[in-house]
Amino acid sequence: MVKIASQPDTLLAWMDCLADPMRLRLLRILERHELGVADLCDVLQTPQSTVSRHLKLLLDQRWVQSRRQGTNHLYEMILDELAPAARKLWLLAREQMESWATLAQDELRLQRRLSQRENDSQAFFAGAAGEWDRIRNELYGCRFDLHAVLPLLPGTTVVADLGCGAGELASLLARHVKGVIGVDNSAEMLKAAKKRANGLSNLDLRRGELTALPLKDGEVDAALMILALTYVAEPQTALNEMARVVGAGGRAVVVDLLRHDRDDFRRQLGQKWAGFEAGELERMMAAAGMRGVTVESLPPDRNAKGPALFVASATKGPKDHGGLA
Repeated sequence: MVKIASQPDTLLAWMDCLADPMRLRLLRILERHELGVADLCDVLQTPQSTVSRHLKLLLDQRWVQSRRQGTNHLYEMILDELAPAARKLWLLAREQMESWATLAQDELRLQRRLSQRENDSQAFFAGAAGEWDRIRNELYGCRFDLHAVLPLLPGTTVVADLGCGAGELASLLARHVKGVIGVDNSAEMLKAAKKRANGLSNLDLRRGELTALPLKDGEVDAALMILALTYVAEPQTALNEMARVVGAGGRAVVVDLLRHDRDDFRRQLGQKWAGFEAGELERMMAAAGMRGVTVESLPPDRNAKGPALFVASATKGPKDHGGLA
């Protein structure tokens, strides 16, 4: 028989926990983002002692989870891991909060804080442009590019290198195909790529975001995205864009990190994601309109110090009335 004596106490504790506007604001933020105390203090404009006190109560009541990252702790509410009754209570509370003007202010400060993180990632690449090849080869080895190139060469005419960085692969490809379009959001990286191109007339370098590519629909026959997806806040949008610019029947190849738990590594390189699982990539690429998705782990380079890599490849499906699918 199920014991019910403690249920009223549990319910009252949950309700008491949600009876404070600051805790409601915290949960509204942490439901969507994993943040540290300093981030939350900035967004909520509240002293650290106050934020920490409320977080402790939320942790005790299991509304949020915490994990250590270096010397800091990150907090997050995972809706699916709440007790079913607690989840229902939160969904009701969240519905009633939608018109709060305070939440709109929190959202503005949150976006500013997240943009600052984006700038931190950009700062890494600005400083690393001159040494990016050495850093990349030291972390991942110097041969993995070939695993992406080989599936593309047969029949390829125009290739997009998305997140081309300092242009090593783009310059190599340009010597074997009709044309290469290299896209990166770092001016410093593109400057290094232009220098490496050394006058290659069929290498077109463009500055742009992976989530809003400066290419027309179906402009290329194939697209590569090498060690770039972990830096994108919205990987599904980036893969949608990748599929958009590839013509029907064209090929798409992604090389990136397998899921890992090296948080210090991710933070050091300014990455937003700790890699991806094979099934995750299969679902995202299929959702972008790609067919025949395959994801394979790559044999680690003997001298590589970074996490293991995967290569995912797929074919762009034919267009229907709905778009990419």
